[in-house]
Amino acid sequence: MFAISLGDRAELGLLEPWQADEYLAHIDRGREFIGQYIGLAAAAGDLASACAFLQSYADKQAADGGRIFGIRLDGTLVGGVLFPRFDAATGCCEVGCWLEPAAVGRGLVTRAAGVLIDWAVDERGMHRVEWHVDPGNTGSINVAKRLGMVREGVLRQNHPHRGSRHDTEVWSVLAPEWKAHREH
Repeated sequence: MFAISLGDRAELGLLEPWQADEYLAHIDRGREFIGQYIGLAAAAGDLASACAFLQSYADKQAADGGRIFGIRLDGTLVGGVLFPRFDAATGCCEVGCWLEPAAVGRGLVTRAAGVLIDWAVDERGMHRVEWHVDPGNTGSINVAKRLGMVREGVLRQNHPHRGSRHDTEVWSVLAPEWKAHREH
C-alpha cells in the first residue's frame, strides 16, 4: 500500500471501495463517538452503504472534486481525513476528519490534515482551505487552531443532524498564512 508516515507508528493512506470491510469495522468500533457531530457514521450502516460511501469519494477523486484517506495506527484503520469539497478552479477546498475513540489525543488528525493542506497548497495551488465544525466539537476546533486557522464565523442552524439543526463554525487558512505557519 502507498502510505505516508505520520510518526508514532501511524500512517496516512488511500481509502478505497475495496476496503469497505475494514472501513465498516472501524466505523462500528466508533459509531456513536464518530456520529456525535457528523453524519459519516450514518452513511455506513452496512457493507453495501460503506462501499457506496467510499465509491462516492472514488468518483469525487476521479472528477478532482474530493478525496478520502485513512489513518492507520499499527496497521489498523482508526480514522481519516478528507477533502469533502475540492475546487481547483477557484482555489478553495475543505478539509475534514474523524477518529474512533482509541485514537483520540495522539495528534493524528493534526498531522494528517497538515499533510493534506501541504499537498493542496504546494502541489495543487489551493489558496484557501476551510475547516467546518460543530461549535460543540472542541477537539476539532483545537485541531483548526493548531493548524493556524482563523475562525471566520458561524453558519447558524445550517446543518441538520440527528433530528435537530446545528450551527457550523467556519475556520480557514490562506496559502500565505499556511506557509508562514509551517515555518514556525
